[in-house]
Amino acid sequence: MGFSKRALALLAVASSVALLGAGATAASPRRDGDWAGWQKDAAGSRHNAAEWRITPHTVGKLKLKWAFAYDKADAPVRSQPAVVDGVAYFGGPDGRFYARDARTGAEKWTTDLSGIAPGPRKAVPWDGPTVVGGRVYFGDIRGYVYSLDQRTGRVVWAKQVDAHPAATVTSSPVVHDGKVYVGTSSGENADFDPGSRDYPCCTFRGHVDALDARTGDLVWRHYTVPEPQAVGTWPSGATRYEPSGAGVWSSPTIDVRTGTLYVGTGQNYTGSAGDFDTLLALDVRSGAVKWRNQVTKADTWRGLCNDPAPQGWCPGLADGSALDYDIGATPNLFTVNGRKLVGVGQKVGVYHVFDATTGEVVWRRQLGVPLPSGGISGIQWGSSYDGERLYIATYFADPGTLFAVDPATGAVLWETPNPADGCTTGGAAQHPEVCTLAHGPAVSSSPGVVYEGSNDGKLRAYSARTGRVLWTYDTVRDFAGVNGKPGRGGAISGGGGGAVVSNGMVYVQAGYWPAYPNPNGSVLLAFGL
Repeated sequence: MGFSKRALALLAVASSVALLGAGATAASPRRDGDWAGWQKDAAGSRHNAAEWRITPHTVGKLKLKWAFAYDKADAPVRSQPAVVDGVAYFGGPDGRFYARDARTGAEKWTTDLSGIAPGPRKAVPWDGPTVVGGRVYFGDIRGYVYSLDQRTGRVVWAKQVDAHPAATVTSSPVVHDGKVYVGTSSGENADFDPGSRDYPCCTFRGHVDALDARTGDLVWRHYTVPEPQAVGTWPSGATRYEPSGAGVWSSPTIDVRTGTLYVGTGQNYTGSAGDFDTLLALDVRSGAVKWRNQVTKADTWRGLCNDPAPQGWCPGLADGSALDYDIGATPNLFTVNGRKLVGVGQKVGVYHVFDATTGEVVWRRQLGVPLPSGGISGIQWGSSYDGERLYIATYFADPGTLFAVDPATGAVLWETPNPADGCTTGGAAQHPEVCTLAHGPAVSSSPGVVYEGSNDGKLRAYSARTGRVLWTYDTVRDFAGVNGKPGRGGAISGGGGGAVVSNGMVYVQAGYWPAYPNPNGSVLLAFGL
């Protein structure tokens, strides 16, 4: 079933070469063990087939090699590192972007983003970078996408892909054939309206962009909803706009052979039109829709749906459509019995698998118990595929659980709940009011080993064969950073990714929501044998 280990390793190399961007040449391929982008490869496997040092027999010997401590910041840490040519590249909640020696943590360069196109919001890197062709690409909380020189950190270009005051780039870019593909999302439904019911909600439109990798110029854009129109007023008298929302939170994946980009969308904020809660298959050259599959037929949710507000603030409560059942996860491309499939997790707790050519449903599996109006019980950011199995984790699912699933049928091969002692051991034991047994991060894997973090502040390695926990590291403790600053871990980073496995090392960001008390800043941790 699926690829052999050797075939998968060759596929990983081919995918890495296919992702070479502007300025890269076939004479300078990246090393097999590098992890150059959020998805690891074009197919979104989050699997490093070339990792040979860390195995089920050696993973228990992982030790902390270095820690990097950030200045204390209001934002959580979420920029999953990229590791290329012996250097780790990552953004911090302090508005800086860093390049550090992957083995030692020694500084290569630091770029302060605060002076670049200043605005009302701080330029915090809000996704994971992709390092391709001598450039580093990433987005920020203000709706900007950047290209930095890989060697020096010099800003080559910075483009605001959306000027909406609530726009943000949580989608980590994927680079292919000289173009940067990235989605744009928004906090308009949550960050703006709870503070003022006079806010004229909502006007944001989600979109997927293709940018020229060399210049940052827009090549094409696909909007997920029609342009919002004024349709009346809210109870406060503020103007009401419809439709809106359907942000693109997650990172795309690309079938380089067919030239197809796959990406999921979020729920509507207002109205009921558009490609909300949809997996899109787009032509990489033009952005034209090849097919779409909408997995929830009605989903209009905003922050006030969780607020006991007077009638009229959340119309979806009356008809049961206030769900918040985004596709916030990155798709996985894989082949079963010669048939190319694309799978993706949804916040309702379902993992969907479609025919990658037609969009036809092949199978679905309910893994998390759905919780309406919040969408936090399901599959959040991404899953991993190692050529034989899919590894999928659920978030707040009482408890969150890690699953191994047969890619052909959806049959659950094993399931391991977040260990019950997660909140009674380690640093989390001192904060029962904060700790939960929930898996926010995307899943990662290397041959024989699966990696997943938890809100209990622990990073764990599991046996890919049985699901048994092989190694646990508690991050809710104090660290001395190699940069001379004190730091403290916390919940393992969710929104920006998960563990990165590269050349005998494992990297993870610690200090995500929910926030443990921390007088200092959060940390990036690097482990090795």
